[in-house]
Amino acid sequence: MSRKVVRTSKFRHVFGQALKADQCYDDIRISQMTWDSNFCSVNPKFVAMIVDASGGGAFIVLPLSKTGRIDMSLPTVCGHTGPVLDIEFCPHNDNIIASGSEDCSVMIWEIPDGGLISPLKDPVVKLEGHSKRVGILSWHPTAHNVLMSAGCDNVVILWNVARGEAVVRIDSMHTDLIYSACWNRNGSQILTSCKDKKLRVIDPRKGSVICEKDKPHEGSRPVRAVFVSDGKILTTGFSRMSERQVALWDPNNFSEPLNLQELDTSSGVLLPFFDPDTGVVYLCGKGDSSIRYFEVTDEAPYVHYLSMYSSKESQKGMGYMPKRGLEVNKCEIARFYKLHERKCEPIVMTVPRKSDLFQEDLYPDTIGPEPSVEADDWFAGKNGEPILISLKDGFVATTKNKEFKVIKSLMATTSSSSTALIKKLHQYTLNYVKLIKKLKDLPTIKTTC
Repeated sequence: MSRKVVRTSKFRHVFGQALKADQCYDDIRISQMTWDSNFCSVNPKFVAMIVDASGGGAFIVLPLSKTGRIDMSLPTVCGHTGPVLDIEFCPHNDNIIASGSEDCSVMIWEIPDGGLISPLKDPVVKLEGHSKRVGILSWHPTAHNVLMSAGCDNVVILWNVARGEAVVRIDSMHTDLIYSACWNRNGSQILTSCKDKKLRVIDPRKGSVICEKDKPHEGSRPVRAVFVSDGKILTTGFSRMSERQVALWDPNNFSEPLNLQELDTSSGVLLPFFDPDTGVVYLCGKGDSSIRYFEVTDEAPYVHYLSMYSSKESQKGMGYMPKRGLEVNKCEIARFYKLHERKCEPIVMTVPRKSDLFQEDLYPDTIGPEPSVEADDWFAGKNGEPILISLKDGFVATTKNKEFKVIKSLMATTSSSSTALIKKLHQYTLNYVKLIKKLKDLPTIKTTC
């Protein structure tokens, strides 16, 4: 009788745990839109969620520490005239967030430290170039101020955000709705999945296809794709019998998948989140109440099922915390922000370890917030590898957030926000003058020794 050998892995016993009720964000009316995006973006400073709004689109941005019941009158970011479909924080500046909307525009916002104290209606930059709603946004991982947007007009645009310019426009490649678009690790390639049942690896600056795969999944429902280790591609989709599948592909040989697994018969689209440091991929289905996680390795069968986190309530969206925002002393390897109908619940993925010391095998050097190349240089052809940081003492910003500069000579900017700031400064000056006068009028008290 042959004994089954259990594969050794330090992530075999990873478990998920929802935080207690007092550490959740309650009484938030999450958007009812049926769009398949995350609806949530998070970084070490803020959590942002798309909310229901009358007469346009809005999202709220909360400091991570502002847990508990959220006041209904809390200020929102409400500059869009149509519902917001996707939001994403800039990886190089935690105060900058981009939003795409049904009003066909992309807007860039600057959130003040401590969160909003009044509704934010005027963006720092408004990017207009799509003719239909914009449903996908993705910041470049290493180049400063480069943003990719994809709309329902089947067009992918690469923006130089500081100049407010659409530098690359890929408009004749996709013949149908784009389901997903993402960058590789150093941002030299783009991966898209499309309703025309094709998976494309694209050179973003040339706007040409490097390689493509027809029908990565046989079913007609949406396909999602992400780059994983060593340039391989992981896709989620549906079989002809509407069973959900996960597959791993080698772009150098697209004829057969390296691994294909059938999961279940649920109808929700699986959103993949890949952690390049650990090789673990998390699959979160919209409408599911569970998160499955797999380990991607270099040896066959390549994709190894680890476990599943289950809860009672289904998820309407999911935010994924960057590695530098995790608590390393608790062996936390991932943190998700699960959106319910009326709240946001953080879920922590932990590797059980007895020691409180820093676990170097769990936390190799990870991508930091510093960009390695400027936008103009990147568009000119220069690539930049990610600048890595150590998490040994917990992430501490050694440099100030990469400043967000808008080149005003090249674009028209609204002056209303600057006018309001001047008015406030004027008022502060008047108050200061009054205070000085009062102090002068006070009688002097003589003291005798």
